[in-house]
Amino acid sequence: MSIRFLALWALSAALSIAYAALPPSAPTYGVRLEKSWIPMKDGVRLAVTLYRPAKLKSGERVPALLEYLPYRKDDDEAARDYGTHAYFAKRGFVGARVDIRGFGASEGTPPEREYSAQEQQDAEEVIAWLAHQPWSNGKVGMLGISWGGFNSIQMALRKPPALKAILAVAATEELFKEDVHYIDGVFHVDEFELTMDLDQGRPGAPDFSLDETVIGPRMDSAPWSLNYMKHQRDGAFWRAPLRPIGTLQVPAFLIGGMQDGYRDSIPRMLEKVKAPVKAWIGPWNHGFPNGSDYGPSCEWRDQAVRWFDYWLKGRDTGVLEDPRVVIYQQHWHAPESQSQDIPGEWRAETWPPAGTTPMTLYLQPEHRLTADSAAAGRDLLRYVPSTGVEAGFWWGELLTDQRPVDAFSLLYDSPALDDEVAILGLPHVNLQVAADARLADWFVRLSDVAPDGRVTLVTGAGINGAQRDSMAAPKDLVPGQVYPLSLDLHLASWVFPKGHRIRIALSNALWPMNWPTPYPMTTSVMLGGDAASRVTLPRVPVHGPAPPAIAAPEPVEVPAGITGIGGGGAAWPGEWTVLRDEAGQRSTVIWQGKTAVSYPWGRFDHSEKLTYDVDDAHPEVARVQGDSEYIQALKDHVLTWRGRLDVSSNAHTFFYKYTRTLLRDGEVIRTKTWKEPIPRDHQ
Repeated sequence: MSIRFLALWALSAALSIAYAALPPSAPTYGVRLEKSWIPMKDGVRLAVTLYRPAKLKSGERVPALLEYLPYRKDDDEAARDYGTHAYFAKRGFVGARVDIRGFGASEGTPPEREYSAQEQQDAEEVIAWLAHQPWSNGKVGMLGISWGGFNSIQMALRKPPALKAILAVAATEELFKEDVHYIDGVFHVDEFELTMDLDQGRPGAPDFSLDETVIGPRMDSAPWSLNYMKHQRDGAFWRAPLRPIGTLQVPAFLIGGMQDGYRDSIPRMLEKVKAPVKAWIGPWNHGFPNGSDYGPSCEWRDQAVRWFDYWLKGRDTGVLEDPRVVIYQQHWHAPESQSQDIPGEWRAETWPPAGTTPMTLYLQPEHRLTADSAAAGRDLLRYVPSTGVEAGFWWGELLTDQRPVDAFSLLYDSPALDDEVAILGLPHVNLQVAADARLADWFVRLSDVAPDGRVTLVTGAGINGAQRDSMAAPKDLVPGQVYPLSLDLHLASWVFPKGHRIRIALSNALWPMNWPTPYPMTTSVMLGGDAASRVTLPRVPVHGPAPPAIAAPEPVEVPAGITGIGGGGAAWPGEWTVLRDEAGQRSTVIWQGKTAVSYPWGRFDHSEKLTYDVDDAHPEVARVQGDSEYIQALKDHVLTWRGRLDVSSNAHTFFYKYTRTLLRDGEVIRTKTWKEPIPRDHQ
C-alpha cells in the first residue's frame, strides 16, 4: 500500500471523528440462491452457489463476498453456509460459496496438497469472474474460518486487483510451525488427516456420480497425509503458498480465539502489517464467535458488514475509529473441559497492549520460580514418552486438571501472589538444557495453581531440539552438551488471582499432540548463570479501556430440509478414553466422534476413530491408527467410503499405510492402498 494511501487513511481517520458514522447496511433484501459454474482457463469448471440479494433495483451493483473451500457446499457445509451468506445477502452483498477444484461439486482432480499453487491460481480467476458479473460493482471481499481464513490471507498477499478487503477467522499464515501437521515443528496426526484423505474420494451432492471420469481421479488421488510426512522440516514446500506477511496491502479484519491453536498469527500481523488491520480475540475455540463451545459468545456478522460496507461499498461505518484490538481478558476458572462461559472482561487495546511491563521469573533450585537472581543448579528429568494426555490435541480447547501431566514434568512454582497478576501477549521462555540422546523435544506449560491444588493450563508451546537454530536446517544434539533454547509460548490472556501461584512445567513429551522422539533419555535444565533459565511474562494492568458494546448473537437461519440427527453437528470434539498398562509401560489414547444429518436426498452418517499407542520403554515404536467412514444413504442405494490410516515408527523410519475404499450396497467397487517407508528427519 502506498505512503500516499496511508497518509490519506490517517487523515480520513482524523477527520471522520467529526462526523457521525453510518449504520451498517440494513437487511432490506430477500435472498435468492443460484447455482452456477465458473470456468477456469484450462477448461475445468468450479461450482459456485451465489447467495444473491433478491430484487435489486435496475442498474444497482453490489460487491461479492467469496468463501472458497474444499468443504462441500452442497451437503457438509450447506446449513452453515446458509446462516452466513444469507445474512450478508440481505444486506446487499452477493455471497459466493465455491468448492475448490476436485472437491464437492467442482470438476477436476484434487490438488496434491492444501493451499496448492493450483488452488491459488484458480482463486484469482474466481475473483476476476465475480468482479465482472453484471450485478457486480467490481469489488470483492474474501472471508472464511480455518481453511477459508488461511486462503483469504494467502490471496490478499497475492493482491488480485478486485480483492479489496478480507476477514479471516481462526487462521494463520505459518504453515509448518502452526498448522496441524507439525505443531511447534513436531510431527502431529489428528482427525483432520482422516477427514481430508477420505474427502478426496467423494463426488458432489446430490447425485454422487460413480462415473469413472468423476470418481476415478478422486479415489486415486494420493492422500495428502503422505505428502506432508515427506516434508518434516520447514522450507520451500511449506513456504511456497506464502509471501512475506509484511507485504500485505489488503485491509484485514482478523478474528481469533484464546482456545484456538491458530491465535498467534493475529499479534504477528498487528506488528508487521502496514495496511489497515482490525482484530477481535475472544475466549473462543476453533469456531465463529457466535458458535464457539466457549463463551461469552457474540455476534460477528454485524461487524463483518460494517467492515465490508466501508471497503466494498464506500460507506463510512466508523471502522477506522474502532479500537485496533478488542480482546477478552480471561480470569481464573477451574480446569474443566466442558462447554462454558469463561469469566473475564473485554478491553480495547493497541498492540502491544498499553502499559505492558515485562515480568521476569527465574527457575530456581528446589523448584521455585521467583524474580530473584537465579541461583546455580541443575535439575534432571527422566523422559516419559506417554506424558501429556491432559494437555490435549493442540494448543487449544479447555482442558482438565494438569496434575497428571505435571507428575512427569519438572515444576517451578512462584510463591503465593500478594496481588493479582494480569498478562496479555506471548510469554517468552529461555532455557539452558542438555540431553543424553541426540534427539529431544522440550515442552513448556504455563499454569495457574489454585490454593486447593487445582492446576489450570494458561498457555504453552514446544520446541524440537534439533530445530533449535533453524526449523529448515535441523541438527542432532550432541549428548551432554548444553544448549540455549528460546521460544515464545502461544498467545495468552489471563489474570492470576491473589493467593494463587504461577507454575512453569517442563516435559520432553506431549502425547498424543506430538510424536515422541525415539530414544530413552534423561534431560537436564541448568539454573543460574549469565543466561539463566527463565520466563518473561507480558504483564499488563488488570483492567483496560472498555470497547464499544458487543452484540449478543442473532438467530442463525437454517435452510429447509437439512436437520441434524441426534444433535447433528460435527464429529469434533468427540470422546477421549485413556488406557494405561502400568506393568507393560504402555499407554493408549482412543478418540472417536460421529455425526448424522438428514438431507432432502437421504441420510449421511460420519464416524471417526483414532487410536494412539506409545511404549515408555521403547518410544521408537509409537503408532497411530485411524478409521473414518462416510455412509450416504440415497433413495435406491447406499454408498460407503472408508479410510484407514496406519502410521508407526522405529528409531529411523516412519511406516505409512493408507487405504481408501468405496462400497455400493456393501460391495466393494473401488479400493486403493498407499504404503511407503519414510525416513525420520529429526523427528
